[in-house]
Amino acid sequence: MPRKTATRLPFPLAAVCAGERGPWSGWQIAPSEGAPAVKPVSLKTYKPDAKPFSQGEKASDQAAVQALAEELDGLQDLLYADGRYKVLVVLQGTDTAGKDGTVRGVFARTSPLGMHTVAWKAPTEAERAHDYLWRIHQQVPAVGEITVFNRSHYEDVLVPLVNGWISPEQTAQRYAHINDFERLLAETGTVVLKFMLHIGNDEQRQRLQERADDPTKHWKFSLGDVEVRQQWTAYQRAYETLLSATSTPWAPWNIVPANSKTHRNLMIATIVRDALKTLDLRYPPAKPELAGLRIE
Repeated sequence: MPRKTATRLPFPLAAVCAGERGPWSGWQIAPSEGAPAVKPVSLKTYKPDAKPFSQGEKASDQAAVQALAEELDGLQDLLYADGRYKVLVVLQGTDTAGKDGTVRGVFARTSPLGMHTVAWKAPTEAERAHDYLWRIHQQVPAVGEITVFNRSHYEDVLVPLVNGWISPEQTAQRYAHINDFERLLAETGTVVLKFMLHIGNDEQRQRLQERADDPTKHWKFSLGDVEVRQQWTAYQRAYETLLSATSTPWAPWNIVPANSKTHRNLMIATIVRDALKTLDLRYPPAKPELAGLRIE
């Protein structure tokens, strides 16, 4: 069984999942000291077809993803044995941005005993009877676990805002709620890694068309997806606002150029791997009573 949990996780975590080193420099929304980012974010400055992590050839990148998936499996085992931390990976993005593909590609080798995925849908009647973070808190990782949110609590500052269901004042209030919620998680041992999967308008059109044309992908397609696509500009603005308002030292946002599925997986797998390595995970001390034991 895992040992005791940490009572406080040191932050800022910017150094964990990005920082000034490595090819990911410039893809994280820099938070202010002890507060959310204050500089407005423009997604137009982040090219969705960029490949800052690429090794040059697609085959090389695919091999690197496979190697990272294997490494993450070992690190998750160590995370569980260490017994101090939990990891929450948040995947947020527009339709077809690649959330499902990221789960399959990055965490394909990770044991389901310590790896969980939550695919968030519209809230149920019971969930709507509580505050909007109630259902989220029930699904955060336990000690030793990696939990991936396929969509997340950020839907509650995207869909309602774009559709005019909440006011700007209510939206700002929700940003503050979310920042406090994530700080609670961070201070009680949860590493929060947030990824905004950034694809281009043309790339989304192509992927939606592929789903419409392929009967085996119709289950992924809804006519509502076409309606939401008409709100592309409004959603881009909503993302820009939330990225600025909720990139904090304890849970900074990473923008992932996601036109390339392979590169998307490579970038996310690398950052998750680096975050786990930064935690200085270790196995519990050997049990003295097992020294010299021979099993007959």
